[in-house]
Amino acid sequence: GRHEVQSWTTATKQSLHLMWQKVKVQLMLSMSFLIAVFWYCRRLYSFLAQLLKRWSNYLQRKLIRNLSVLTEVDLLGYSAREWKGETKQAKHMREAYEELFWSYHIKYLRQVRRDNYCVLRAVLFQIFSQGIPFPSWMKERDILKLPEKLLYSQGCNWIQQYSFGPERYVGPNAFGKLRKCMETLKTNWTEISATKDHEERGNMCNTLFSDESKEHKLYEAIKFIMLYEVVEAYEQLKNREEPIHNLFSLLLARDSSSDPLSFMMNHLNSIGDSICLDQVELFLLGYLLEVKIKVYRLHRFNTEEFQVNYPDEYRREWNEISLLTEDDRYYHIPLCRT
Repeated sequence: GRHEVQSWTTATKQSLHLMWQKVKVQLMLSMSFLIAVFWYCRRLYSFLAQLLKRWSNYLQRKLIRNLSVLTEVDLLGYSAREWKGETKQAKHMREAYEELFWSYHIKYLRQVRRDNYCVLRAVLFQIFSQGIPFPSWMKERDILKLPEKLLYSQGCNWIQQYSFGPERYVGPNAFGKLRKCMETLKTNWTEISATKDHEERGNMCNTLFSDESKEHKLYEAIKFIMLYEVVEAYEQLKNREEPIHNLFSLLLARDSSSDPLSFMMNHLNSIGDSICLDQVELFLLGYLLEVKIKVYRLHRFNTEEFQVNYPDEYRREWNEISLLTEDDRYYHIPLCRT
C-alpha cells in the first residue's frame, strides 16, 4: 500500500511538473508578447506626441505670424527690450513704463501690428474681446442701409471716390464694397458680443484678427460710419437744425475737412494706407462707438497730456478701453492685473 501511495505521489508530482513547464512556457511567451506590445505602444505614443508637438508648434507659429494682436507680454520686460541704452529718450521711455507699472497697475501689454490701421485695430479688438455691445444709436438703425442712404437719399455721388485703405479709388464698385464691409462688421460684432464665455470669445477674436481680409473690412466699415456721421452733422449745420456736438464743429473747422467730401479725400481715404487717425478723429471714434478711450501717451510723460480721454466728455454708462502709444502713431493694448 505504501508503495502504491509513493507511486501515485511521484506520478502526481511529475504531472504537475510537466503541466507547470507547459504553463511557464505559455506565461513566458505571453509576457514576451505583452512586453513587445508595451514597447511598441510606448514608441508609437512617443512618435505621435512628437508629431503632435511639431504640428502644434507649426500652427502656433503660423497663428502668431498672422495674428495682428499678439498675446500679452510683461510690461517692464517689453520696456527693457525696446528701450535699451542710456540715451535721454530711452531713459524717458523706461521711466514712463515704470510709472504705468507702479502707479497705474498696468502689468502687461498686447502688441498690435504696426500699420496704418493700428489704432482702429486696437480699439475694435478690445470692444470685441470685452463683449461690448453695439452703441445705442446702432441698435436703433440698420447700419447695412447707411451706404444706400448716403448714396441715394442724400445724393452723395462723390462716395465713388472712397478709398479702401491700400486699395485706392474703386469707382462705381465702392457702394458694393461698402455694403460688404458693413455686413462683415455687423455679423462679427453681433456674434462675438453674444458669446458670454470669455475664453471662447477670445478664441473668436484671435481667429478674426488673423484674417487680414476680414480685418480690413471691419476698419473700412468704421471709417464709413465716421464719414456718414460727419455728413449728418454737416447737413444739420447747413440747415441750421438742432445744434451739433462740439467735436463735429472742431472737425469741420479745419481747412482740410471743412465739408464731408474734403474730410473723406484729405483724411479718411488715407487711413489704412499712409496715415492713422489723428486726435480729432479719435474723439469722433470714441463718440460714435460710445466708449471712453483712455490713452497713455508715453512721449508726454511728466506732462498733463500723459493720460488723455477720447472723448473728454463721455457718459458714465459707456465702457472703457485703454491704449498705449509712444508716438501718437502706433498703439498697443495695456492690461491691468489686480
